[in-house]
Amino acid sequence: TGNSMSLITNTATAVSIDDDGQVTMPKQPAFNLISGSTLTISANSNTVVTFDTERFDTNGDFASNTFTAPVTGKYQLSSALYIMDIDTDMNYVQMEINTSNRTYYTAFSTAGFDATMQYGNLTQAVVADMDANDTAVVKIYYNAGSSLRLDGSSFFSGALLA
Repeated sequence: TGNSMSLITNTATAVSIDDDGQVTMPKQPAFNLISGSTLTISANSNTVVTFDTERFDTNGDFASNTFTAPVTGKYQLSSALYIMDIDTDMNYVQMEINTSNRTYYTAFSTAGFDATMQYGNLTQAVVADMDANDTAVVKIYYNAGSSLRLDGSSFFSGALLA
């Protein structure tokens, strides 16, 4: 209509181009979640991080702390874990974005700490090759020391790029 255009599939708008040339795809897979509450993580256990508060989940592809790719493609996946009570005895703290095809790691060492560090963060962003029905989760691990806590503002997000 007018100077805009829409592509419709099965009665739903798949692509819209407005009169300024801006393109939106309302069914494009995308999600953004936060943990929502403080989580306590035990040592020596590769723990799946709980994300229980949805900011958005376009197609409902995120459930039970797991994103399931609805179609084959390249996905931008990002996570930031806001960690608290980082004990010097932990040796290191590691976060991973674990997909069906590959695991992406980030970590830091606690060796230089003189005392328990109150706050820290682990962040990671990756463009992951995922096939339809592949999954992605965020995990955290440390091998020793007292309990680590994750703040409720920790997040996991993703979107289909191509």
